[in-house]
Amino acid sequence: MTRYRRRGGAARRIGPAVCAAVVLLAGCEGIEDAGSPAGDGSGDTAPDGRAVSPLDNPEGTGPGLAPVTGTRDRAEAVELIARVATKGRGPRTGYDRDEFGYAWKDTADGVPLARNGCDTRNDLLRRDGQNLRFRSGSDCVVVALTLADPYTGKTIEWHKQRAAEVQIDHVVPLSYSWQMGASRWPGDKRERLANDTLNLIPVDGRANSAKGDSGPASWLPPAKGVRCAYAVRFAQVALAYEMPVTPADRRAMLRQCGG
Repeated sequence: MTRYRRRGGAARRIGPAVCAAVVLLAGCEGIEDAGSPAGDGSGDTAPDGRAVSPLDNPEGTGPGLAPVTGTRDRAEAVELIARVATKGRGPRTGYDRDEFGYAWKDTADGVPLARNGCDTRNDLLRRDGQNLRFRSGSDCVVVALTLADPYTGKTIEWHKQRAAEVQIDHVVPLSYSWQMGASRWPGDKRERLANDTLNLIPVDGRANSAKGDSGPASWLPPAKGVRCAYAVRFAQVALAYEMPVTPADRRAMLRQCGG
């Protein structure tokens, strides 16, 4: 699996090349403000000193999704996004969540936190949550936490009785990946995508439900300051799994980082 690490301020590929650099196309369609770069990241994201920029978190093992700021980092983000291949969406025919394994399995080999005795959902809640409370007798099952939601900028006091208030977002939605080639992947690769920390972020449940299986041309986080970071994470997943995105989605991603 291809991953991108940050070394000396530049994104370096680990593994085989995915595609050559491409000509950056102008324009963007699909959502309000998609054609304008996000701001400097201040004022519309929840304060959380633990959140990590995706440029410094290529495995997704660090918490949150900190804004990408500064000329150098945003140029690096554009360079990374430009490496993503493009093609049109294929049909959704045959898509089923079960094609990616049962939800939140702990046995998807080849991804961080696999086979640690705790399911993927609870791993992610532990990674990103603060003030964690666990079920009696368990050091795995989270029953309450405080979450600085990167998508909306809200601080959420979550309790398991209101489970849907916090959902685990697949940054690259599974249905989207199915239409972009995952329908032809072997089952174990689909299971990795569904349980890979790189592709998973605990977020506000309403925002996640609104996103559905949209790509970045149709949906971006309401908090504008994190939109470049979201685009970078979307690109990191696409590159790691050698998966294209639609041309409109890549244009939207580039524009969020000033490309």
